[in-house]
Amino acid sequence: MSDSSTPIRVLVWGENRHEQIEEKVRAIYPDGMHTTIKEGIEEHLGAEAVVTTTTLDEPEHGLTEEVLAATDVLVWWGHAAHGEVADEVVERVHQHVLAGMGLLVLHSGHWSKIFGKLMGTSCTLRWRSEEDREIVWTVDPTHPIAQGIPHPFIIPAQEMYGEFFDVPAPDELVFLSTFTGGEVFRSGMTYKRGFGKIFFFSPGDQDYPVYHHEHVRRVLANGVRWAQTLRPARAVPVLLRYETEDFYNGRGYEGALAR
Repeated sequence: MSDSSTPIRVLVWGENRHEQIEEKVRAIYPDGMHTTIKEGIEEHLGAEAVVTTTTLDEPEHGLTEEVLAATDVLVWWGHAAHGEVADEVVERVHQHVLAGMGLLVLHSGHWSKIFGKLMGTSCTLRWRSEEDREIVWTVDPTHPIAQGIPHPFIIPAQEMYGEFFDVPAPDELVFLSTFTGGEVFRSGMTYKRGFGKIFFFSPGDQDYPVYHHEHVRRVLANGVRWAQTLRPARAVPVLLRYETEDFYNGRGYEGALAR
């Protein structure tokens, strides 16, 4: 938990596979995509945030209980190894989101286990990786994540994502993208699950220098700032029974779920 007087504790989780095995990706992101994302957040938030990174191949994928308890906002990029993420780690992240940890899911993270668990749908879409031009349009200019972002901004080379995107209707649609083939995509959406705030932002294929783009970096920084939840303590919402006229002293209740 953080408050307005202390830095936002941000953890950037990167799969870090493409950078290890593909020279093209390594040339764009020599220190890993997670490092470039980290630097973009730091560039815009400065002392407002303390940003660290971890990767898939770390013990417990770098997402231990202790690490998550000390994280205000988790930023997630994955693509080629969704299936390698342990289910018990996914459950741990899920519980922390419900309890108030913010989550940014980037690009192909739409098919990650954690995003699918939070959405409850297939999270499938249409795609094409042929160096499309992406135009990102702001559809909610008053939203905090859209502040300082030109309308529209252009990403010269990017993978195409198109509708239908099988996710629940978002709480807020912030950005909509169009592509050279005429496709459209809901590219920036927010959700709330339990006490946690979630921002999905689709630009960011590993084959293109998207996370070096100045406006993409500002969107991510804005998303981190928005996703922070200010609560005195992190706890999953629970069912409590209250006596008449006692508004403050609820008692735990399992009812039909008791075993």
